[in-house]
This record gives sequence, structure tokens and C-alpha cells, in this order.
Amino acid sequence: MSFPTHRLRRLRGSPLIRRMVRETRVTVDDFIYPLFVTHAETMPIPSMPGINRFSVDDLCREVEEVAKLGILAVMLFGIPEEKDDAGSGAYAEDGIVPRALRALKKSIGDDLLLLADVCLCEYTSHGHCGVLDEGRWTMDDMSTDAEAAMKSSSIVHRHSSTVANDPTLELLAKAAVVYAQSGADIIAPSDMMDGRVAAIRSALDVAGYVETPILSYAAKYSSGFYGPFREAAGSAPQFGDRRTYQMDPANRREAVREAALDIEEGADIIMVKPALPYLDIIRDVRGRFDLPVAAYNVSGEYAMVKAAAQNGWIDEDRVIGEVLTSIKRAGADIILTYHAKEFAQRKLNDSI
Repeated sequence: MSFPTHRLRRLRGSPLIRRMVRETRVTVDDFIYPLFVTHAETMPIPSMPGINRFSVDDLCREVEEVAKLGILAVMLFGIPEEKDDAGSGAYAEDGIVPRALRALKKSIGDDLLLLADVCLCEYTSHGHCGVLDEGRWTMDDMSTDAEAAMKSSSIVHRHSSTVANDPTLELLAKAAVVYAQSGADIIAPSDMMDGRVAAIRSALDVAGYVETPILSYAAKYSSGFYGPFREAAGSAPQFGDRRTYQMDPANRREAVREAALDIEEGADIIMVKPALPYLDIIRDVRGRFDLPVAAYNVSGEYAMVKAAAQNGWIDEDRVIGEVLTSIKRAGADIILTYHAKEFAQRKLNDSI
């Protein structure tokens, strides 16, 4: 049959009809709200308008407000007082995230789920997501001839070292146990080391946290959209980049392999990061696996919307709705987004 028998506009003619036939719905139940916690006083993050680094006390007040809006979960990222080569602040029992977790459990109990990001990048002096191998060198370590050869080739690196995968696993597992002991309801490894889900699952089980789920950053791409986060957490690499362990943005099939391995190792939820440039990956993962799928609407995506809105180039509320709907429509069951609070507040105001 053809026009005029079939008129698709018939189901678009009024707000009530559009609501009745709507295929994709975004609700506050879909969200995890990322939060930064610091030993210092609360300060705004310039590149992420509306987002702060919170002191522990202010974090508790913020999370209480978030819970009242109906948001089910928050993800904590810690900013330590000091950093070192081993990222020891990530797994210290008195570290910033364990302190925050204990305070939040005391403040809100079980009214909201607490997720703890597990990675070393915020805590290492070199800014990488794991410890470095022992073969690193600097130009000062080299002979005069070797130095001259490197300079003549225009390939001068501060270090030739790489992140040591297997030694890092032990530290990530240690951090996961410390976070679980401190009150984390879900552990979320984001480091992209091979085998880290298995190492964390084993460590949690041995420590008695058999029922603690793992949300794995299964397909985390080496992306240019992380800039504002790295400013917020002070986690930019001090040399090189993260391309040797985060995924190549050009690769699609590899993401399915990464997700399959994490599931085999014991992941309970798998995540794609970033979200908007990788909607096809979210769809691939959703179509292949039955586990809950999460997507991270990252800092750079958030910052672009805010910058355009501040310049009057877009309708902010409308664009936020489209962004979140696109992620849900692609197949995400869960969305980590810095827009969560304002979206929930807008929905609350609309219902009053």
C-alpha cells in the first residue's frame, strides 16, 4: 500500500499520540551520576559548568539531594592529596574514596547505590592507569651516542616505558576489596588492563564479597572526549598517551571481543565509553549479549553541550533529551551522565 493510504504523520499529530507510541523512554532510573571527591574544599570544574569537586562533607549533602530526585546510583572518582608512581592512594584504606564511601553509607544508608571507579590514573604521578615496567629510561640515562641518534630521528620520548599489565592487576584487585569493605555496592574497573575483571572477581570472592557486582568498562576507547575529566581529576598522562591499553577508535569488532572476555571473567554489567561517538558499539554489544549494558556520556560530550548552550547556539534542554534518548535507543540500559541531576530536576519540576 502507498500514499495516501499510509500516512505516518497520523501518529505524530498531538503530544498525547506521540507519547502513546513512543518507542524509547529515558527515566531517572536509567542514570548513574558521576561525582568527584577531594580532600580539599569544594571547587567548581571550569570546563564542566555545574559540576564540582566535592569535599567529603559536601559530597554527602550532594548525594542526599541526588537521592531525593530519584536517581538510583552515583559513581565516585577520587582526587588524592598526593600521588606516587604506584598509585597507592587508590588502594589505601584511608584514601579519599574509602573515606567518602564510609561517610555516604553513614549518611544515606542503602537509599542509593554507590559505585567506585577502580583505576590508578588519578593516583599515579605519571598519570597512567597502571604501574610502569622497570625498563623505563630518560634522556639522562642514555649514552651520548644513543641520545644523538634519538634526536636525529626526531623520536624523543620522556620514557620508553609502558604500563605493566600483570603487576597492575594485583593493585586494582586490592583497591576493589578496599572499596567493597568501605561500602561500595558495585565495583567498576576502568583501567583496560587485560585480565583485570578476573583478578578483581577472585579477590572480592576471597574477601567474602561474592555478591558484589562488577560493572566493567569493557570497551573503553582512547578518546579525545576525556579532556574535561582529566582536568577535573588531574589525571592527564605526563608522557605518551593511553593508546597501548585503551581501544583504537577505528575498531568495532574488537569491542565485542573485549566485552566477551570481561563476561567470561565474571563481569555482571558491561559498559561502552564514550557514548555518542560509539553508538554503533553500544548497538553491537546490546545485540550480542544479554547482560545489562551501560554507556558513559563522558565529560567532553557534556562540555560541548554546555558550551554551545552558553553561546545560545542550541536549546539545551532539548539537546540533552536527544543525547540521552540516542544512547538509550542504541541499546544502553544504564547511562552514566553528568546531565543526570539537571534532567531529574527538570522532570520533577514538570510534574509539579
